[in-house]
Amino acid sequence: MSPVPTSRRDFLRHSAIAAGAAVVSQSGLAAGAFAAGNDTMKIALVGCGGRGTGAAIDCLNAAKIVGQPIQLIAVADAFENRARSALRQIQKEWAASVDVPEERIFVGLDAYQKAIQCDVDMVLMASPPGFRPAQYMAAVQAGKHVFMEKPCCTDAPGYRTMVDANKLADDQGLKVVVGLQRHHEAGYIQGVREIHDGKLGDIQFLRVYWNGSGGGARDLGKRPQNDPKEMEFQIQNWGCFLWLYGDNIVEQHVHNIDIGNWVMAADGDPQKAHPVEANGMGGRVNRGNYGDIFDHHFVEFTYANGTKMFSQSRHQPGTWDSVTEYAHGTQGSRNVAVGGGPSLESGNPYIQEHADLIKAIRNGDKLNEGWYGAVSSMTAILGRMASYSGQVVRWDEAIQKGPDESPVKLAWDAQPRHVPGEDGFYPFPIPGVTKPF
Repeated sequence: MSPVPTSRRDFLRHSAIAAGAAVVSQSGLAAGAFAAGNDTMKIALVGCGGRGTGAAIDCLNAAKIVGQPIQLIAVADAFENRARSALRQIQKEWAASVDVPEERIFVGLDAYQKAIQCDVDMVLMASPPGFRPAQYMAAVQAGKHVFMEKPCCTDAPGYRTMVDANKLADDQGLKVVVGLQRHHEAGYIQGVREIHDGKLGDIQFLRVYWNGSGGGARDLGKRPQNDPKEMEFQIQNWGCFLWLYGDNIVEQHVHNIDIGNWVMAADGDPQKAHPVEANGMGGRVNRGNYGDIFDHHFVEFTYANGTKMFSQSRHQPGTWDSVTEYAHGTQGSRNVAVGGGPSLESGNPYIQEHADLIKAIRNGDKLNEGWYGAVSSMTAILGRMASYSGQVVRWDEAIQKGPDESPVKLAWDAQPRHVPGEDGFYPFPIPGVTKPF
């Protein structure tokens, strides 16, 4: 196995070399691509928290629905207890579909590489999103099909890695699905189709919300300034830290932002359906030490044709809850999703997204949702940069100049970029002071 890159810069250099040498078999299939037929499809799970465990179970449920034998043969997580807990839960429901001996339970910051290198056809990725770009690139370079959770990146360098990985996946004919499950939900499929067919006329503006009165980051209490286990602490509490979580506008609100981009992608090309600039505001009203993120954002996105998307995301107790998307056109307005819609095998979008991926792999159909995942994640990052800085931030500049939020070195004994100050609290952005680049 090649050495593990110690920084994102090293990783990108290794990625460029590996991408140029990507192995493709004589049959024209990417290395590791599933050969279809009645063969058992082998999968690995990378990221064994609650969402990863759920994704593996959803995948096995989908396999039953579409009649495809699947076997989980490897699990990987930074922490051993999570890897073993996930495995136990999956085995309770799908013992006959699990074959994970001790030697294929991988633990540590490089565990994903070991799982990807196993004899698997597909990798399920549900690690904290700050790890997603490197893990996705590694899987694509190894010729594996991918299901990955959203968001797909937490900063601009991560987005650029996603773009390179998507191109390589397309070149190799790999199939990719992202956990933006609304793309596999009947009401959204029908609703977006009707909007694209002109039912609302020309779109004038969009409204999207992820407002919650619960959840979000938790109070971490005061932290020692020079804790040698700070890296481990942040990864264990990843929902409080920018480099891992992206803030709630990225990690959760990406679902709703993605719907706005999907509505604007009338030609079906997500690479063209993104805002060109954003301005916004946000901050923190929750008292306590909630890491280095905000608890509310309001962003006005502007698309190339002048259409606006107004975005709200919030985690504050006692406030209005709304997780919705609305489109307003010259001939009417409504919630984007509609009742009814095309029938689906599962009736459950979390299972259907896996069913659609399995069918695409088996049938050789083109499917790469990595583009929607990357573009919508970057749209959310653009909005965060605007709310953190209080400045108008433009798409092209954000991609080119957006800062790398990941640690300079990824190791248990390394320090993240943001650590507690003398008061035991983490620094967080101040609009008007914090710069977008």
